[in-house]
Amino acid sequence: MKENAQEYDKKVNYSYSLIHKEVEVIQPNDAIAVFTEHNPRGEQVFIAYFKQEDGQWEWKQTRGAEWDTPVKWSAMHQEPYIYSGAISDSSIKEVFAGRKKAKIIAVEGDKRFWYAISDSKDVEVKIVKEDGAQEVIEELDDEMLEESTEQFNKR
Repeated sequence: MKENAQEYDKKVNYSYSLIHKEVEVIQPNDAIAVFTEHNPRGEQVFIAYFKQEDGQWEWKQTRGAEWDTPVKWSAMHQEPYIYSGAISDSSIKEVFAGRKKAKIIAVEGDKRFWYAISDSKDVEVKIVKEDGAQEVIEELDDEMLEESTEQFNKR
């Protein structure tokens, strides 16, 4: 993270909190970390994939999410395909990326973060609510995106 911090404005106080880590997620000598970053945009949550090479941990891929945005989930574009997203809706009980059930991590209050590791690129993402209702969710919420664009244009 220190290497990435060099890109940021020194006057802004960035802070990070590790909320979950897991080793040997796909193969020996790999790991994921889920962490929050507090920055000028507010709080964001990230998932990073690491691989140990020649005794050193190498940061391979990262995806991020924000709470209550039009982006409902994202996926890493190279293997391993890790799908992830932020959840603010307390009625969501499960998330699936293709056939893989996502791991859901409590972050703070009603805020949760999910991720699923898939063998396939471009899988369908589905949520299951407490009442059993299932819904395929698109990567972008078009209605929410339109509202955000309208609010931005009014400025």
